[in-house]
Amino acid sequence: MAPSRAPTKPFAYCEGAPMWDPEAYIADRDLHARAAAHLARDDFASAVAESFALPARDAYVYHAIVSVTLAQVQHVVGLGPANRLHAWYQSPAPPADDGDGQQPSTAEPLPPPPKADIQTYLQIFDPKTATPNILKTLSLNAKKGSLRASVAGHLLSKRYLHPSVPGLQIPRSKSGAPVPNPYLDFLAWACLNLEYAGPCPESEAVRSSHHVLPVLMHHFGCACPSHEALAILKHVAAGREVWDVGSGNGYWTFMLRAYGVGVRAVDSAQSSWRATWIRDTVVADGVAYLGRNGGGRDAVLLLVYPIVGGGLAGGAEGGFTRDLVRAYAGDTLAVVGTQNHNGYTGFRGMSMDEYMAREQPGWTKTAQVPLPSFPGKDEALFVFQRGERAPKPAQGDGSASA
Repeated sequence: MAPSRAPTKPFAYCEGAPMWDPEAYIADRDLHARAAAHLARDDFASAVAESFALPARDAYVYHAIVSVTLAQVQHVVGLGPANRLHAWYQSPAPPADDGDGQQPSTAEPLPPPPKADIQTYLQIFDPKTATPNILKTLSLNAKKGSLRASVAGHLLSKRYLHPSVPGLQIPRSKSGAPVPNPYLDFLAWACLNLEYAGPCPESEAVRSSHHVLPVLMHHFGCACPSHEALAILKHVAAGREVWDVGSGNGYWTFMLRAYGVGVRAVDSAQSSWRATWIRDTVVADGVAYLGRNGGGRDAVLLLVYPIVGGGLAGGAEGGFTRDLVRAYAGDTLAVVGTQNHNGYTGFRGMSMDEYMAREQPGWTKTAQVPLPSFPGKDEALFVFQRGERAPKPAQGDGSASA
């Protein structure tokens, strides 16, 4: 899913915008307000251009699931739901026709969710709200058989916080101004504009995406952090360094540092990104780096959107994740990836918690919480621990192990 590799160039935080600086950007609340005003008018291109100080008539081509310019993306945004561009949910395919035995090639898309349901989904990730309360609201106010009910049921069934670790219950941010997370602002706009109210079984079979996604990937990364996820990582790190292996453009490292977590970013630099959030990435193969540094015994290992591999991507399917887990000598593993079977991260047809339960029984699942997901996706943060740091099974709890 990561953008394709580009030739090495002199370092700049943002290609085509040599004056852009991530620290200055995050601190400029007036700039965030101007970007928000652009998004309120559905002017995605202007919001990106102003946020990243891009030149007029920017010609950069974003390579990922498709190759597009910012102007082309804005044109597609203007098409709205035409050509099934907003078809994120579909009903089950009808049974095969008894006459010819042929299964219909496509399932019928479901009507888009109400805006109020999208807004409630997004409130789950608002740092000023308590996530359990919003999830309860999402469920209690849902009509039976509705998309909202399906989304609520899916998120509640996947969410897990080990009952023996009360520190995982993250309260809402009480500070007057939470740490800015511009990725969340852009993602919230995408969900509203593209009419996505969260993942559920009706969205899992949809394999389409949208032209907005390559732009967000290039500027922010493949998955968006939430306040809850960052706070959970800070809690399980317990003062230790987090090693962000496969760190990409460094957005998760940048955000964790903003939360007061020490992070070492390691990446093979096989992918290119238009925006880079840090400049101290250690360029190295992850497994080799762990091998040279004691397996990261005293660090937390963080894998954000690990590749699947195999086929045209090269390597063995699931090999990237398997090799890193085997090479890691520490006791706390965190993974950001898909929590359904769409095969976007880690493994084809197997989620991270299923892999750990099947092939790594020595680990205990400590947490699994949903992340704000781009339309059509279903992302989560998984945390596993072992040894003395692994939480002990709570009385009557049969789901403590991954």
